[in-house]
Amino acid sequence: MKMDWQKYVGKTLNITMNENYGVVYGSSAKNEHPAFYEIVFKTGTLEEVYDEGLLLQSKREELTYNIYVPFNSIKCVEIY
Repeated sequence: MKMDWQKYVGKTLNITMNENYGVVYGSSAKNEHPAFYEIVFKTGTLEEVYDEGLLLQSKREELTYNIYVPFNSIKCVEIY
């Protein structure tokens, strides 16, 4: 089934992703190792729809971020 994502442009999406990992750095101490954690959610306003994925816009600490999420990495989507 193919979904018409265009009708959700401007809505807030909370995307649960397939496995995807990131790195968090603690203090700048030289002997400290980075901690690995699983990134499983992407949240933002749907700005654009492409053939291969979705473009979300999100704000964090007064900065605006664009996040491209390929369809093959999406597990589930909540639409608000």
